[in-house]
Amino acid sequence: MKKQKYIILSIVILACLCMGLVDAVIQPGYITKSAIKIVLFLLLPVLYSLYDKNCKLKRLFVPQAKGFWIALALGAAVYAFILCAYLLFKDVFDFSSLTESLTSQTGVSKENFIFVALYISFANSLLEEFFFRGFAFLTLKRFSTRRFAYVFSAALFALYHIAMMIGWFALPVLLLTLLGLFAGGVIFNYFNEKYDNVYMSWLIHMFANFAINTIGFMLFTP
Repeated sequence: MKKQKYIILSIVILACLCMGLVDAVIQPGYITKSAIKIVLFLLLPVLYSLYDKNCKLKRLFVPQAKGFWIALALGAAVYAFILCAYLLFKDVFDFSSLTESLTSQTGVSKENFIFVALYISFANSLLEEFFFRGFAFLTLKRFSTRRFAYVFSAALFALYHIAMMIGWFALPVLLLTLLGLFAGGVIFNYFNEKYDNVYMSWLIHMFANFAINTIGFMLFTP
C-alpha cells in the first residue's frame, strides 16, 4: 500500500515540477504548453492505472444528476465573488502587467484570447480536475489518510498555479491568490469525495475560469 502511495505522490510532484519548469522557464507557446500538460496530467495517471489494476479512472467520469444544482449555484457564487473582488480592488492593485506577461510568456493576445479562454474554461479545467482531484485526491486517498490527501491535493493545485502567475501580480495579490486556490482545492475535493466523480467540481472550476477569463477580456479590451 505504501508503494502505491509514494508512486502517486511522485507522479503528482514530478508532473507539477515539469509544468512549473515549462511555465516559468521554457515558456513555449500556448498550444505547445497545453500539449505537454495533457501528456503529464493525463498520460501519467493512465500509465499508473495500467500498473495498479484496482485504479479505475473511468469511474471518475460517470455523471450523476445528484448535486448538480448545488454545484451550479456555488459556481455562480464563485463567479460573482471573483468578479466583484477584481472590481473592488482593481484601483488598489496594479493589474496592468498581466496582459503583457500573458503575451510575452505564452503568446496569448487580444486576437486569440477568446479561443484560449474557451479552452481554459472547458477542456483545461476538466484536465486539472481529473489530475488534482480524481488522481491526486481520490486515488491517493485509497493509500493515505483522508486529511493528508485533502491537504496534498489542494496544496499542489495551488502551488502549481504559482509558476504560471510569476510576473502577473504584485506579491500581496499573489499570496491572496495562493490562499484562494488552496481553499478552492479543498472545496473541489469535498465535491469529488461526496459524489465520487469529477463533474461537480469541474462545474465549479469552470465558473471560476469564466470569471478569470471575464477579467482577462476586460484587461485586453479596456
